[in-house]
Amino acid sequence: MKPDLSQLKGKTVIITGATGLIGSNLLKSITEVNVQLYTPTHSSMERNYDFPQADIILHSAGFGQPALFMANPIDTIRINTEVTAQLLRCLKPGGSFLFCSSSEVYNGLDKLATEDDIGTTTPSHPRACYIESKRCGEAIVNGYRQIGVKAVSVRIAPTYGPGTRRHDTKAMSQFIEQALVDKKIILKDSGDAIRTYGYVTDVVEMLWNIVLNGTQSVYNVGGRTVISIAGLAKLIGEMADAEIIVPKDTPDMIGGAHIVQLDLSRYEKEFGKKDYVYLMEGLKRTIEYQRKLYAS
Repeated sequence: MKPDLSQLKGKTVIITGATGLIGSNLLKSITEVNVQLYTPTHSSMERNYDFPQADIILHSAGFGQPALFMANPIDTIRINTEVTAQLLRCLKPGGSFLFCSSSEVYNGLDKLATEDDIGTTTPSHPRACYIESKRCGEAIVNGYRQIGVKAVSVRIAPTYGPGTRRHDTKAMSQFIEQALVDKKIILKDSGDAIRTYGYVTDVVEMLWNIVLNGTQSVYNVGGRTVISIAGLAKLIGEMADAEIIVPKDTPDMIGGAHIVQLDLSRYEKEFGKKDYVYLMEGLKRTIEYQRKLYAS
């Protein structure tokens, strides 16, 4: 079911993280809708929390790339906790709030993850700043929900598609950059980890449906493609005519989950979604987009 964005007409909307992949595509999706739009930057959120009152708030800001959140643990925690709480206080009565959590909260599970599951990591885990703050953000959202606020969390699978910036450090973006620029992809480990990937237009469609009409407190969001990191690299190499190099005896990435596989049945039953952009088509579009980024 495509979201009815006419519900946004005349509303005040805040979208954080609007320069990121998901945020920029959220913005793109409402360019023809008459809204009063605010897009606070990371720097403004770090300095103060002076947000306007809003009817719809989508909090998609955060360091989604492991290299970034592990290098910025305190800011990562603040954006997912302090900023989440302040944004909720800026929601108008009867408004709707969406918090972008992450499939990282399932880190440690060895199974298809439903919304009733949670991972097994601890506050001392190498990725704790991200995982624990996402969990805390969800708890804040749930607290407001208990007092009658329409607030929801979404656990988003690794997302890809047009909209990334040059030198993005997520695995898929790095693979495509290496393939296009160096004609070889060098894995950092064995690549055995399994991921569910979501194409960005599918993810954006799901987010709008959830914030406008969702009935549950938390949803898994992503796609139907499940593939290993090594398998992903091989596909990209074949499509971009690049060599694949897998190192020997290299430990897995620090703290990375071995399996991230999301059960999407809650969303699909509520909104009737059946059609997804599958990996081959999504990769084709993404490679062509990144080809332009590195053309000069």
